[in-house]
Amino acid sequence: MPTSSASTTSRRLLSLLSLLQTRRDWPGGLLAERLEVSERTVRRDIDRLRGLGYPIRAAKGPDGGYRLDAGSNLPPLLFDDEQAVALAVALRVAVTTGAAIDEAAARALATVRQVMPARLRARVDALEATAAVPAARPQVDAEVLLAIGAAIRANEELRFDYAGAGGNDGTDQAVAPPRQVQPHHLLARAGLWYLVAWSPRHQDWRVHRVDRMTLRVPNGPRFTPRELPGGDAGAFLSARFKGSDDAGTWPCAGEVIIELPASRVAPFAGDGLVQDLGPTRCRLRAGSWSWAGLAAHLARYDADVTVVGPPQLRAAFADLARRAERAARPASAV
Repeated sequence: MPTSSASTTSRRLLSLLSLLQTRRDWPGGLLAERLEVSERTVRRDIDRLRGLGYPIRAAKGPDGGYRLDAGSNLPPLLFDDEQAVALAVALRVAVTTGAAIDEAAARALATVRQVMPARLRARVDALEATAAVPAARPQVDAEVLLAIGAAIRANEELRFDYAGAGGNDGTDQAVAPPRQVQPHHLLARAGLWYLVAWSPRHQDWRVHRVDRMTLRVPNGPRFTPRELPGGDAGAFLSARFKGSDDAGTWPCAGEVIIELPASRVAPFAGDGLVQDLGPTRCRLRAGSWSWAGLAAHLARYDADVTVVGPPQLRAAFADLARRAERAARPASAV
């Protein structure tokens, strides 16, 4: 394999760097085998990467090899085509994460785009996406996210003040004791960030909106992490939004026959299950956080509905009908 041309050397350096990033230690012989070059060429390429600022440590002996360490300065970054496109796409949609990094993401995207080959720049420019984010959506300072992430990795309790939906928690923040929890997972959902944590005070799991948290320093003591129910933080958060302890179910679920074709019901059924019963009707099994909420959801299809079960859903429809009747009366008759 020729190793003298500049383009071949650059591609090989990129491949070598990618290999070093995939595992902790690489024996020199194995690197030479994967790159299809001699061990002497590997040594020269390692020296070239060091010259670019990559901290690569060499270990001597029969089991020696190379390791890419973290450096104090950020060296020039090398990406293959797929990595470069993925990075550019991620930067374009960074605004949807709810982190206050819009300006930094735009500058990073401009930097990446400027050094891209023309063929890749054209692919990225074809994605002229505008993030549809509500104007009032609160954002979280990136430093706050990093501080919470560091506490999770270090297994340190977090201390913070917490504002309610109206902007405060109804207490005097100057004298109120901070909340103290054992942080477990940091998750983004629909443009908002949430912290899933164990509360020693309540002896229960809690979910906190990060944009309502004001961190206090220092952190609390170290702790031994607990196992999250179900083991899946995303499923756990989804269950809390459903008002359920079971990640896969709503607390209120029912089944109905709707006098509409399945094709007209399915686009609005969310996570409901739609079964085709012919050209003019379908069966729908759906759930909600309350029976009244489920009845209202099913009534929006503007078609005749027959309740299959359970009785609580039938009762909720009856109550909805009474309220709808009262609402339909003229104001003078109320």
